[in-house]
Amino acid sequence: MKSHTSYIWMNTKNRYEIVNITGAVEEELKKSGIKEGLCLVNAMHITASVFINDNERGLHKDFLEWLEKLAPYSRDGYNHNLTGEDNGDAHIKRTLMGREVVIAVTKGKFDFGPWEQLFYGEFDGQREKRVLIKIIGE
Repeated sequence: MKSHTSYIWMNTKNRYEIVNITGAVEEELKKSGIKEGLCLVNAMHITASVFINDNERGLHKDFLEWLEKLAPYSRDGYNHNLTGEDNGDAHIKRTLMGREVVIAVTKGKFDFGPWEQLFYGEFDGQREKRVLIKIIGE
């Protein structure tokens, strides 16, 4: 079995942002030479997410608006912020959207369903964060 590990460094210009990372992760799959296996993609920061969904701008706006209703930004509204932070909402948003995804690799390509693409969700941006890509297989 072979394995391939790489990282994508993210630094969004907005505090909240959804970024399509499908192409970048597909490039790593090509570099790996793996034709059959699994690819793990993990947001390695507790205020960011990785998820699979449709690449449709209105849907992304809906996600961000829904998350803001469930966990609105507030400097004072979270116990976590009593530590001097201001990102209690971002931790909750990340938990709701998910930490990682695993994608099947078949014949050297991601075995996505119709419309599926891979996204990085940022909920406390404007600073450098990294995403792990770990591909295993043959």
